[in-house]
Amino acid sequence: MIRKPVMAAVALAALGLAACEERHDAMANPRICADFKTGPGVTAAADPATPVDECARRWAYSLAGSRDSAEAVADAVVAACAPALGKWNQTALAQTASGGEQALSLTTGQPTNPLAEHSAFAQGRALLYVVQARAGRCKAPPAANGQPTGL
Repeated sequence: MIRKPVMAAVALAALGLAACEERHDAMANPRICADFKTGPGVTAAADPATPVDECARRWAYSLAGSRDSAEAVADAVVAACAPALGKWNQTALAQTASGGEQALSLTTGQPTNPLAEHSAFAQGRALLYVVQARAGRCKAPPAANGQPTGL
């Protein structure tokens, strides 16, 4: 006698979980996913930030499946893109006599310098791309030898 109500309750709970999972899948938005079949739209010569942006996008999509917080994954993405960020910083230092000169940030109004702005750009892009890849349940780019291709 007790068996039927217990089985009914278990079946009802299973249906509820299945419906919850279906709703969760429905929240995916694949239209926001990046297309890794095409390269970046702007060349590095036109915009020196392009290699850092492309690196952050590829690594973020590759690591987005991690169970770590988006912030922790973004930190890992920036670490993986340190060579591209370093090249951008070297270029900035070579273009100005004193690459560390202070200016006001256009976004925060706080004193900053080009290297700090480059770092903030990389961190912001990394976090954006991790969240974007998770929200859209996006596929990672192709990989070879433990890293995304196209870098």
